[in-house]
Amino acid sequence: MSNSSLYSPFSEFYMDTCDMGFPSIFIEEQEQICSLLGNVELHLLYKASVHGYTASAFHQRCDHQGPTVIVAYSNTGDIFGGYTSEDYTQTQGYINDKNAFLFQLQGKTPVQFKIKTPNGSKARNDNYNTGPCFGNEVYFLHNNSAKVCCNPGNVYKFKTNDPFGHNNFHHSNQVYMLNECAVFKVTNVPKIAAQASNSVQKPWRNVLWTAEKRAELMQSIKNYKPPISSVKGIRVLLIGPIGAGKSSFFNSINSVFRGHVTSQAMSGSSGTSVTNQFRTYTVKAGREGNALPLILCDTMGLEECSGAGLNIDDISSIIKGYILDRYKFNPASPFQPDERLDFKPVTLQDKIHCVAYVLDTGKVSLLSSKVEAKLTAIRQRVNSLGIPQIVLLTKVDEACPDVGKDLQNIYFSAVIKTKFQEASNRLGVPMSNIIPVKNYSHELDLDLNCDILLLTAVQQMFRFADNYFDDISPV
Repeated sequence: MSNSSLYSPFSEFYMDTCDMGFPSIFIEEQEQICSLLGNVELHLLYKASVHGYTASAFHQRCDHQGPTVIVAYSNTGDIFGGYTSEDYTQTQGYINDKNAFLFQLQGKTPVQFKIKTPNGSKARNDNYNTGPCFGNEVYFLHNNSAKVCCNPGNVYKFKTNDPFGHNNFHHSNQVYMLNECAVFKVTNVPKIAAQASNSVQKPWRNVLWTAEKRAELMQSIKNYKPPISSVKGIRVLLIGPIGAGKSSFFNSINSVFRGHVTSQAMSGSSGTSVTNQFRTYTVKAGREGNALPLILCDTMGLEECSGAGLNIDDISSIIKGYILDRYKFNPASPFQPDERLDFKPVTLQDKIHCVAYVLDTGKVSLLSSKVEAKLTAIRQRVNSLGIPQIVLLTKVDEACPDVGKDLQNIYFSAVIKTKFQEASNRLGVPMSNIIPVKNYSHELDLDLNCDILLLTAVQQMFRFADNYFDDISPV
């Protein structure tokens, strides 16, 4: 892999936001952006279709973030944007930035328009009531709307003989109507990834990518029996930020055993949690088959704000088996044991036997301090209850273009290994407890490599649950 393709700049919304009107992004286009920026990672800060086509929404999410790149998608099919190495700070004046540039994607070669003023003077106009404005020549979110206004002057080097798609970027007072606009934080690739020439020569985990291995894993899961006879199925609690892929993980496991892609659990990529109930999902070995010894328990997503998303006080009640299927969460008021509608004694089968933290691989480095603090508090509670814990890193195909091209590259990817190390450090779990998966999102047919990663995750859940049963006495 080339240095320019080490990280997918669109990892936060590639493909799984197509349902929201966002155009599909292909690997070639991702690499074009990377070729302009070098050895960098891009992390989504702002998405106009979700956060709003307004200056205030932009500044709320993008101010004081350091270097950023904006990418706009016009309704005529043009893709263009701009890079700045300086903070957005609402200074109400011009910002000098000798590294700033504008760009247009066309064909296989991106076109770059560098700044031509001395020392990058007037690279941007940084006002609180406007979106990104490059040199008073290109206005993104013009008039707080889904528009870009282009009025080239003397700040950037436009080429008057370069047509771009249906319009010319250099025409005066050219207005583009937008289908989408997004801003990414730009950070340097960690040293371990930046120094990788093509790939690590030896995979850091060994996997057999064969149909026989998939069949072996499926049969092993079907035949699994908990070591305690009173327990018929392993209950795994899925916890993670909104949009990480908790519900999609169940849908994907269900798809593997159904033999085709299904979507039983509600999933999506909205700004708030799609799941608002506690759900317990049983997987069957085919539509008419027997239930597998696996029950996946889905929860609300974790959110930054207090009073929003899963209340961490509910975690203990879930683990202890007090909360029943379809209980509707109230973020402001955690469940109380005396609210139980079923007064049957709680058995070991009702309790949680393994906790899986579900994180978007591309967002590990962007976990906010508030969400990270919630995860730490949850980890402490789960530890106190003696429940084994693993981490599922989802969307690995979006975090590295080479993995996106072929999942079998996953354990050759220095970028993915770096994400594992970061997740290990942030959550305080060993790397051996971290499992990569790719959920089914846009596919219509099953994929062998995807299935093997998903089934391996279930296999590890069973192994960790066995450790839990080894440490307790039957009840």
